[in-house]
Amino acid sequence: MIKVKNKLLLFVIVLLGNGCTTIRPTEKAEFAPVVRPVLTSQAVYKSASLYQPSNMLLFEDPRPHRVGDLLTVVLQESTNASKTASTATSKNDANTLTSPTLFGNLITDNGTEILNTNTAQDRQFSGEGDSSQSNSLTGNITVTVIDVLSNNNLVVHGEKWLTLNQGDEYVRIKGVVRPQDVRADNTILSNRIADAQIAYSGEGFVHESNEQGWLSQFFNSKWWPF
Repeated sequence: MIKVKNKLLLFVIVLLGNGCTTIRPTEKAEFAPVVRPVLTSQAVYKSASLYQPSNMLLFEDPRPHRVGDLLTVVLQESTNASKTASTATSKNDANTLTSPTLFGNLITDNGTEILNTNTAQDRQFSGEGDSSQSNSLTGNITVTVIDVLSNNNLVVHGEKWLTLNQGDEYVRIKGVVRPQDVRADNTILSNRIADAQIAYSGEGFVHESNEQGWLSQFFNSKWWPF
């Protein structure tokens, strides 16, 4: 019994130790920092000239073009969408079946025709839907070049974490940048990034308070038939 208690205590300690780690559950390996580029040895010049190739890059383009270079993305995302749909249908049918005769006489019961039939159908449907959505995201985030394509386009990614009072918030961005779109101050607008994947979310008490519980999500999902 003592051994069992010791094992349970060790298991609880391991769980608490894992819960105290600094790794955020929403961190992704694909956004891990890029390995620092290896510095190549520079040739040593013994000339007395003030302009040495090792410290003067007179003709090099200052815009990012290598893996590990940095680029600042100016977030200017704004979307507005609205949709309204309305449908109304109506159909009326009326049929009269006269009473048949038997040997020239109507079929009656106490003088009342019993096979005379009238049918009428009235079907109506009315449906209406309205949907609207608006989003806005502004700010700056510096990303890193993680790959250079054969046409010199740059694959970039980066994330920014902000620790607030009751939780953390993060911005992630990933996409392909054309070097010609990079401005003189080494910035680029987010709407100039191809295949852009931009995420803004967070974790903590404030973020969790805006989420429905799992039971409420089930009742509001397509799996609940009522």
